[in-house]
Amino acid sequence: MNNGEPLIQEPMAVFAYLIAIVGMMFMLSTVNNKGIQKFFKYAPPVIWMYFLPMLSTTFGIIPQSSDLYSFLGTYILPAGLLLLMISTNVPATFKLGGKAVLVFLAGTLGVVIGGPIAIGLFQGILPEDTWRGVGALAGSWIGGSANMGAMLEAFHTPDDILSPIILTDTLVGISWMGVMIALANFQDRFNQWNKADNSTIKKVNEEIASDIENNAKPLQLPQLFAIIAIAFAGSYLIRMLAKMDFIPKSDIMNVSTWTFIIITAIGIILSFTKVRNLEYYGASKVGYLGIFLFLTSMGAQANLADIVEAPQFILMGAVWLSIHIITIFTAARLLKAPLFFVAVGSQGNIGGTSSAPIVASVFQPALAPVGLLMGILGTIVGTYAGLLTGKLAQMVIGG
Repeated sequence: MNNGEPLIQEPMAVFAYLIAIVGMMFMLSTVNNKGIQKFFKYAPPVIWMYFLPMLSTTFGIIPQSSDLYSFLGTYILPAGLLLLMISTNVPATFKLGGKAVLVFLAGTLGVVIGGPIAIGLFQGILPEDTWRGVGALAGSWIGGSANMGAMLEAFHTPDDILSPIILTDTLVGISWMGVMIALANFQDRFNQWNKADNSTIKKVNEEIASDIENNAKPLQLPQLFAIIAIAFAGSYLIRMLAKMDFIPKSDIMNVSTWTFIIITAIGIILSFTKVRNLEYYGASKVGYLGIFLFLTSMGAQANLADIVEAPQFILMGAVWLSIHIITIFTAARLLKAPLFFVAVGSQGNIGGTSSAPIVASVFQPALAPVGLLMGILGTIVGTYAGLLTGKLAQMVIGG
């Protein structure tokens, strides 16, 4: 591992490196070779879009921190999400029912009870103020970074606790996303074992895919520029709207949170207009490019070498996440819910609006917007659930 300066540092060079990884993975996955096809069946390209940048950071090829990563999260991700939302077949998506929400809430419960249990098990090897970090991490694991920021303020988390907590969030939380992506190949087996009725999900996915296939048109320059203009100009204007003074702000409901909420609302509205016809020219495919690029930046911000700096926090986080996993899978078993609902429910909590659509798209390519909706739900409940988790953790250690 390289402890010196990264080999590639200039933002454009890092961008070229990351987009090359995306292109290489997709091209390799289409090679007509049985061995390669079998390999990508159990380790799909999306996994490598996360793990290869993480390994690149670990071995000093690209930096762990770069202005590019924040740019991708601030501008490229919202652009991609807007294209996914305007491409959504809303009436078909609503046919999924409320079981996905129940599974999501079970995952939230797992985070709330998991934090206090984990800190109770390891309090002998953890700093005294760790409960303040548990509250902050609970905010991140129920909705995302906006909630974490609010919990940092609410619990006055000290810097010596914040650093290992962020590390735990990155390595444990994002690694779970990689596991969920890998599990997509086993959803039929799981659903059969769980006696889960996956027919509605498949029917909705096929209905949406069939509509696109039957109406697909060759991409021409006017449509290409329309797609790009809506994605970037639209998402930028929405972000400017989110900054306006008449939109109420708080630690949780900040500019980024409002941007995702407004993108979802406007995207859904536009999906009922002729703008949705851009999907027949490949609008969602352009949207996925933005999302996959953001995924590579998530992987690049994790460094395996950092594990040795805070092993007790990583261990606490692993136990905590395990309780979330047990809780959400137990709910899925009781509700006979398909694995797709587990995936979007878990990532709606642990990953939030950034990664839930990615995981949803791996399970069911046409249903990425369901993941975004779960992420927004996580943002809404994360404030209260994060506060509750931190207070319970404080009670456990008698702080």
